[in-house]
Amino acid sequence: MGFCFWVCFICLLNFYSLSFVSSQADASAEGTVFIDGKAPIGRIDDDFICATLDWWPPEKCDYGTCSWGLAGLLNLDLNKNLFLNAVKAFSPLKIRLGGTLQDKVIYDTDDNQLPCTSFVKNTSEMFGFTQGCLPMNRWDDLNSFFQKAGAKVIFGLNALAGRTIAPDGSAVGAWNYTNAESFMQYTVDKNYTIHGWELGNELCGSGVGTRVSADQYAADTAALQSIVQKIYQNVDLKPLIITPGGFYDLDWFTEYIDKTTKSLDVVTHHIYNLGPGVDDHLVEKILDPSILEGVSGTFSGLHNIIKNSTTSAAAWVGEAGGAYNSGHNLVTNAFVFSFWYLDQLGMASKYDTKTYCRQSLIGGNYSLLNTTNFEPNPDYYSALLWHRLMGRNVLSTSFTGTDKIRSYTHCAKQSKGITLLLINLNNSTTVRAKLAFNSTMSLQHKHRSRISHHKHKIHKTTIIKLPQGIDGKIRREEYHLTAKGGNLQSQSILLNGNILSVNYLVHSFHSL
Repeated sequence: MGFCFWVCFICLLNFYSLSFVSSQADASAEGTVFIDGKAPIGRIDDDFICATLDWWPPEKCDYGTCSWGLAGLLNLDLNKNLFLNAVKAFSPLKIRLGGTLQDKVIYDTDDNQLPCTSFVKNTSEMFGFTQGCLPMNRWDDLNSFFQKAGAKVIFGLNALAGRTIAPDGSAVGAWNYTNAESFMQYTVDKNYTIHGWELGNELCGSGVGTRVSADQYAADTAALQSIVQKIYQNVDLKPLIITPGGFYDLDWFTEYIDKTTKSLDVVTHHIYNLGPGVDDHLVEKILDPSILEGVSGTFSGLHNIIKNSTTSAAAWVGEAGGAYNSGHNLVTNAFVFSFWYLDQLGMASKYDTKTYCRQSLIGGNYSLLNTTNFEPNPDYYSALLWHRLMGRNVLSTSFTGTDKIRSYTHCAKQSKGITLLLINLNNSTTVRAKLAFNSTMSLQHKHRSRISHHKHKIHKTTIIKLPQGIDGKIRREEYHLTAKGGNLQSQSILLNGNILSVNYLVHSFHSL
């Protein structure tokens, strides 16, 4: 019997589903979920869920829409109890501080000789803004918030300092770490805990705006490691060395990982596989299984590079917003985006990704929290439910019969047993699914689903078949996520028919 497969018979089986809902279905289909519980195919961090905070000022606009407001690191209101409690609910939430403008940030430590000014919009500048500055009193305030919230902080350092831009657009020269070293020393002197220092943002491969060669980046990573070892020599808890925080490129990542086997702890990559946020067909893309599955090549490619290398580095998704340029209002901040997001979490886990950082915690049109009032968007609840239910060990799972059902299984997080995540992309078909564990247990689950803007109803029948000689006592918990009124672009989400809100979060979600 498998290490996780056996205990699910006698203790707990969670069903975690995301689906359309309606009062009728036009067609029916059958299929089988196969779960192999003999050995894990991946193992995620206990704090797998991560979200980002970005540097963008209010003047950041895309396609005529300015969606960032006061959500940037320099102007975010840190005194909102709703914001504090939203982070505390994860206990802990990893928060990655970074983004495009991180490579234009200077730190106002004692060594800094330049004026400490905010970003100013300038279309002639790389990334559309001038250089910005992080005052140390703002860094103090941010760390006070992170400590209260119990967050684990990953800080993205400016990796373009000291380089020049060549005629071919590449960034040449070694990283000048003087200002970064002073900033890190300040951080240690103030007893601020940093979970990881990340070098650069989207400078690998062909880069965004500019690029750095793999060979030079490897040398800069070694320099970062040397600085960390010196500054943290008398600190018990050492931070992780994290890079390169950009888009996957087979040749670049292969060379870079091969040259950083002694200096790198985490290799990060970014995912925006749905294209630009201005695309009017984002909903169709999100519900297309071939598009969802298309990014698996990125996960498997990086997984294979690491597996075939002598490196001990782990893979993280360091930033993922699905649709670049700040997403799309009422799509990437609405219920429908949970189809993409939960599928990403499941797929990343399957390829042994340890942490997944969602762009963003707040800011833009793809945030977990509303940029104006800090109220949770649907994906916040999807993330929290994942965090509470999905354990570290990932089990091989497949579904036959239709490609409109996406399925992922982990050992349960807070108890013995397993948690099965089912994502139903079909709006017009009744799916009758048999659940098979190594050919020794089956469960039939009938789920009708269809989109309706006016009414909703779930039809399901469940039959448990246990093998002879096994104790028939089994407890099953089901968590069904659906859209309010069947409207996929709703910003309200229902859990087992109950609308999720801040009050529900406080009073009920803590019992999960």
